[in-house]
Amino acid sequence: MKTTIFSLITILFLGLNTAFTSDKDKEVKIKTSAICEMCKARLERNLGLSKGVKESNLNLDNKVITVKYNPGKTTPEAIKATIINTGYDADTQLANQKAHDKLPSCCRKTAAPH
Repeated sequence: MKTTIFSLITILFLGLNTAFTSDKDKEVKIKTSAICEMCKARLERNLGLSKGVKESNLNLDNKVITVKYNPGKTTPEAIKATIINTGYDADTQLANQKAHDKLPSCCRKTAAPH
């Protein structure tokens, strides 16, 4: 009897463990057109408000933002859409022009970095 109960508990635990690991967080790196600390703060804030995004960090040296996300709640395409709609390029996709035009002039692609 004890062996049967132990076996059932083990099977249940393994089943639950598999269910939780299938939604394990993933990471994506996306090249952006961000220029400065204001860009960094804006992108990280907007991504932080996005469903499924756990954390994001923009490296201003190489302009690559690293995003950790829950694949059960969002996708790399949705993350790129947030970046684009914030006014920045995301890999080969160009920024939403209206959003880009609303950025401070120092944060626009044609502006000199500050």
